[in-house]
Amino acid sequence: MAQESHTTKRMAIRDRLVFALKVLLWLVIGYSFAKDFYQGNLWLSQFAYGLNIFLTGSILISIARFTFIALYRRRNKRNDRVRGNYVVGINRFATILNVVFIVLGLMLSFGINPKEFLTSITIVAMAIALLFKDYITNMISGLLLMFSDQLTIGDHIKIGEHQGKITDITLANIMVKNEDDDVVLIPNNTAFTTNIINQSLQNSKKLSMDFELPLVHAYDQPELERRLVSVLQKHKGNIVEGTFQLKVVGVDRQSVHYKLQFVTTTKDNTRRKRIRNDLFQDVISYDAGQAAKANMQR
Repeated sequence: MAQESHTTKRMAIRDRLVFALKVLLWLVIGYSFAKDFYQGNLWLSQFAYGLNIFLTGSILISIARFTFIALYRRRNKRNDRVRGNYVVGINRFATILNVVFIVLGLMLSFGINPKEFLTSITIVAMAIALLFKDYITNMISGLLLMFSDQLTIGDHIKIGEHQGKITDITLANIMVKNEDDDVVLIPNNTAFTTNIINQSLQNSKKLSMDFELPLVHAYDQPELERRLVSVLQKHKGNIVEGTFQLKVVGVDRQSVHYKLQFVTTTKDNTRRKRIRNDLFQDVISYDAGQAAKANMQR
């Protein structure tokens, strides 16, 4: 946390320095226009004008960004659930606007009228929009997720078969770090159109395990439950007493589907992995034992 705070402060100092440099350059260009410095040099005048347009827009965007972030942090100063993705969303949106002003500044620098240019390439722009439709919708979905109050960076979520902690939200995807420390990139469109289970809004210490057993080996559920409870007894210092639940969630022609749930006393991934591994090992041992009993009866 200390390293993260230090990085945040360093980025804030860098942003202030960049903002100060932009303001200084903007004042210098404004002064040069006032002194008619570019008289007789059309190319340099166009370049300065384009740069001035970009700096003006960028400075206004930076002021708005600083204001919105400051107001948000002040409003949520006493809130334990501060949504880091809101700040990320503001920064991403500011970046998009800055890119727009960069393009606008470059067009003016080369003497291109933006309005006429956009009018002349309307058909091309429509074709480009169709080609990049998926990326554009993915980007819009990312922005909507960033400004959503349903999840934030640091939340433990489950999307489809993927489960883990949100480490970042970009314009392309959600980065989720699972229990194996693998970073899974989930496209924003997928996240936006799929049911998301946000475990941090409920109880992030709840541990769920899904497994299945062959139908012919699943008849002795009390024995299976007793064995699983005995495994958890070895980790009783890490398990909240009375939270064990073993449920049958589905049956088909060949297997029985189980869901095992309990609450741990800690969010330590290393301990949770050890508990999960011991439970799965016992399920495998139980299945092998039932198979051996069936063979002996034959």
